[in-house]
Amino acid sequence: MNLRQATTLCVALSICALLVVPTNFPGLSGDARLTLAIFAIATCAWIGTPIDDTYIALGAGLALTATGVISSDELFGTLGDDTVWLLICAFVLAAAVARTGLAGRAAAFLVGGARTVRQLVHLTTAALVVTAFAVPATSGRAALAMPVFLALAKALAGRTRLVVMLALLFPTVILLSAVATLIGAGAHLITVSVLWEAAGERIGFTEWLLIGLPLAVVSSHLAAEAVLFTTTKRADRKGEVHITAEEIQEHSDKPVTGPWEPAETRCALLLATVVALWCSEPLHRVPPAVVALIGAVVAASPALGTVRLKDALKTVPWSLLLFMAATMAMGVALADSGAAKYLVGGIPLDLPPWAFLSVVVVVSTLAHLVLQSRSARSSVLVPLVVAAAVGAGVNPVAAALASTAAAGFCHTLPASAKPVTLFAEIPGVPTYTPRDLLRLSAVLAPMTAALVLFFAVAVWPLLGVPLR
Repeated sequence: MNLRQATTLCVALSICALLVVPTNFPGLSGDARLTLAIFAIATCAWIGTPIDDTYIALGAGLALTATGVISSDELFGTLGDDTVWLLICAFVLAAAVARTGLAGRAAAFLVGGARTVRQLVHLTTAALVVTAFAVPATSGRAALAMPVFLALAKALAGRTRLVVMLALLFPTVILLSAVATLIGAGAHLITVSVLWEAAGERIGFTEWLLIGLPLAVVSSHLAAEAVLFTTTKRADRKGEVHITAEEIQEHSDKPVTGPWEPAETRCALLLATVVALWCSEPLHRVPPAVVALIGAVVAASPALGTVRLKDALKTVPWSLLLFMAATMAMGVALADSGAAKYLVGGIPLDLPPWAFLSVVVVVSTLAHLVLQSRSARSSVLVPLVVAAAVGAGVNPVAAALASTAAAGFCHTLPASAKPVTLFAEIPGVPTYTPRDLLRLSAVLAPMTAALVLFFAVAVWPLLGVPLR
């Protein structure tokens, strides 16, 4: 057992020992004590042990059920939540898109028009933001974007600093642009679930899109400039670039130019229809999960589909879904037992809304240094943020969204996020070092935190999310 594991174990056992003594924490019910003990053990295990996050979450959910804090119906019912089905069907649609090669065509169309380094950076950024609508989860988008990066790296083989810059640009934009859509990250679905269970507030696909897309676009392009200036010199940025479709074709097994194949046309129309129906939910009132299920059934149909259902289901991250379901159950336990309310009861909450949100954003931005899993961060932070917001008289929706958006920054270390890890080690291609990440993080962390706070205070109230 190393020092970190020993420390987290001592912390967890100390918290449990304090909770066992009845005279400690007067006013805390038995269910709340059990919930906090299990929550503390799970959080310390996430932080200090190499045990799989999903295994820990399932163990915590089982412990809460066995001790009677939540019922078995509440534990298993989370798997039937419509957000879980939305994510499953979104992955089926993503598998259909990946099978057709539409991503290669889009890359050839956008990147091929770049003539300067800055144009290349911002066209690449725009393309990566758009992928948030087609591929759920940041790791899936990183895998889809890898062939495009390899093609760009080969075309710029003689300009090492530009290749390193692009290697850092891809995961940076993928992580920050995830906030554009509800399916951008599993953490978003956890946030939506916690808001519904704890505050009775429901956020749909359209509402999230309206709130998240402007932030995603602005933060992604500002981050692109930060990457450009922290990894390149003026001479690197002055040179011209010219990426041809043939160079991108070398890394794609599907044609990236020429007439569209019937399967590509069908898939593009299907994806456009699904996204349009998601965005127009207030008009037709069909839930996003139902729209996604219809799209998944069509995408895997024998006549119109482009992928077999069993092949598409293999791409679904079932471990992530189980993790989400278990942490949703933990959130229910924190809210229903009164544990979350008690935790924030001793915190001074007589702060102006902007000051309260500043604390939330700073804590959420730094949380990746302790909890590497984005979903785990939301599982720990959002229930507490919602409870604290209610006590402080702040709109819990604004607080939860600010926390979730700020938690999207996780660039400090190569192990901080899967996309960062994926692009940090590419055989035969120059990529970034931990020092490059630290240099970027020194600029990007305060910039991202300030931008999220600005949107929460000045922009979101105009979009229907007031501070109070």
